Amino acid sequence: MSEEGPKLRIGLPKGSLQDTTASLFAKAGYDVRFSGRSYYPSIDDPEIECILIRPQEMARYVGQGVLDCGITGLDWVLETGADVEELADLRAPWPNYGPVRWILAVKDDSPFQTPKDLQGKRIATEVMGLTERYLAELGIRAQLEFSWGATEVKPPVLADAIVDVTETGSSLRANHLRVIDLLQESTPRLIAHRPSLEDPWKRGKLERLRMLLMGAIAAATRVGLSMNVPNDRVDALLALLPDAGRPTISPLADPDWVDIFVIVEESFVRDLLPKLHEAGARGIVENPLNKIID
Repeated sequence: MSEEGPKLRIGLPKGSLQDTTASLFAKAGYDVRFSGRSYYPSIDDPEIECILIRPQEMARYVGQGVLDCGITGLDWVLETGADVEELADLRAPWPNYGPVRWILAVKDDSPFQTPKDLQGKRIATEVMGLTERYLAELGIRAQLEFSWGATEVKPPVLADAIVDVTETGSSLRANHLRVIDLLQESTPRLIAHRPSLEDPWKRGKLERLRMLLMGAIAAATRVGLSMNVPNDRVDALLALLPDAGRPTISPLADPDWVDIFVIVEESFVRDLLPKLHEAGARGIVENPLNKIID
């Protein structure tokens, strides 16, 4: 029996980031599948082993070398103080992959107006480390209590203030909370165990994984447009393109026409297509993109 080859052990975030992470890997070219209650998803790459880990614990396991790499929020890297190498900021326009904010909040009708007003008061939070460092920097001594969840409902009875995470602010508004300061903004990050990067095989595998993931994110908001254009209309049409410096122009069988291909932000397409047609473009085709590798 032949000896099994090397493997890269990757931590995938369990919970709110899980489905979007699987979708990101799919766009990058990997088929990740979750099975029932198993914490070991399958992946169609024999050189990769996946383990589902809570984002709150990911940085610790990567720092310890239990995992070679993982995906978790910057907030949890800072909270745990884990010694890891950040390889990429994975912010993307998908659910739970956009920026989130850790904020200090009080009830709308609370007398507290600034962080200094919370001297000696009770603050509930899930991020004890982040909050302790924040208060220490401001010279505030308060009573911190760990929150196991539903933090937003604790003021004013169970806590005077909270440090909680928000993406859209809808939960804050629903619970009549007022933000009085921002502690930290966070996005998903690809992190690695530093000694793993010293292994040439693992480093190469990680660099290729990073390239594919970032390529998928780069393509998330863009599409490809191809069109046939008469030679005498090319200059006028190029002037309409948002990224006119980078189109590909190819000859066609008819020497009086060329094919133009360009990548543009999808948000521009609705207004751009009628203008391109009016400028003489024909056979305009819009193509979705999976990856853009620069």
